[in-house]
Amino acid sequence: MKEPVGEIWFERPEPLSDILAKYLFTEERLSVQVHPTAENSPTGIGKDECWMVTEVEPGARLAVGFETRVDADAIRRGALDGSIMEMLNWIDVKVNDFIYVPAGTVHSMGAGLTLIEIQQNTDITHRLYDYGRGRPLNLDEAMASIRRVPHPPEFRRRIDPASEQILIEGPHFLLAQCTGNPSRDLQARLRGAVQVLPIDGSCSINGAQIEPGAAGWADCPERIDFSHNLRCLLIANPSPLLQNPSASEY
Repeated sequence: MKEPVGEIWFERPEPLSDILAKYLFTEERLSVQVHPTAENSPTGIGKDECWMVTEVEPGARLAVGFETRVDADAIRRGALDGSIMEMLNWIDVKVNDFIYVPAGTVHSMGAGLTLIEIQQNTDITHRLYDYGRGRPLNLDEAMASIRRVPHPPEFRRRIDPASEQILIEGPHFLLAQCTGNPSRDLQARLRGAVQVLPIDGSCSINGAQIEPGAAGWADCPERIDFSHNLRCLLIANPSPLLQNPSASEY
């Protein structure tokens, strides 16, 4: 069976081995699914992730969380008869939309999206509904982790592509958008190894040019040449002092 989602994974440098960056291209609808929280994962590692939308075909949308609080029995019934699709919070996304998806958030995607995904480096996915494509569902495992409430609106925003900003700062990774050279404040937050994903313009490390659609890394931000950078994403391990957003109450 053809996979409904194409992916480009970037090599993970050892200092950032707990973080995975990749591009996603949805050619068909993604299954309704959830990633386990650390408490309910067989590995003890959950999967928080975030998405930056880079291309959108007309009518493309995605779902994060539920429209209203839903009880467990209703979710299970909906997963079996397909009515879970009507329970989800569907969003008509645009380029530069940014969405933080804590582990335990039920989500899905329609066809026609290209996005950059930054996530904890684990690959456990529990399917709740798959449009009758014949792949196994994982209802019992999924129900143990599901957040049965709406996705917080503060976890979704549209990014100004021309401004430097911190997108995520903990608890599992730091993600920043950099335009031009990083400010002193941003460099101070980027402790240790940094992975760079150019979006517009290019960066270079030790003379090697890194263009949009590729990624590179350095053991510190000072080793990255940003002189031709117009816009890029920078990924690093989080500072132990500043960790947000928090999904603990969601």
